[in-house]
Amino acid sequence: MNYVDALKQYITATNTHDFANVKKLLHPEAVYWFTDKTCTTMEEIRAYFENAWELIKEEVYSANDVKWISVNDHSATCLYQYHYEGYLNGKFVKGSGRATNVFIKDEHDQWKLIHEHLSSL
Repeated sequence: MNYVDALKQYITATNTHDFANVKKLLHPEAVYWFTDKTCTTMEEIRAYFENAWELIKEEVYSANDVKWISVNDHSATCLYQYHYEGYLNGKFVKGSGRATNVFIKDEHDQWKLIHEHLSSL
């Protein structure tokens, strides 16, 4: 798997709404910067994901206009515009924002997400 595939697998895992699938793609020291919260432990990240999935039912998350701004043998950083849609209190909603993702190779030569920064537009 290369870094481009790692991002695709991460998006796919997110859309399963099962954190066990997401966790497989995360570095153990992953840090998330959301608009309203910083998550620095796997438990905090899991809770944030699960709360979002509970809040917006049937959410579909996607990444558009992906730009890889820094790539070497051990790390890769991309910028993209994220989009989500789903049902909030039974009503269809959608939105978007900006994202930065940083992937690094772990000790098993696998690409893992170590940082994500999301901000709403």
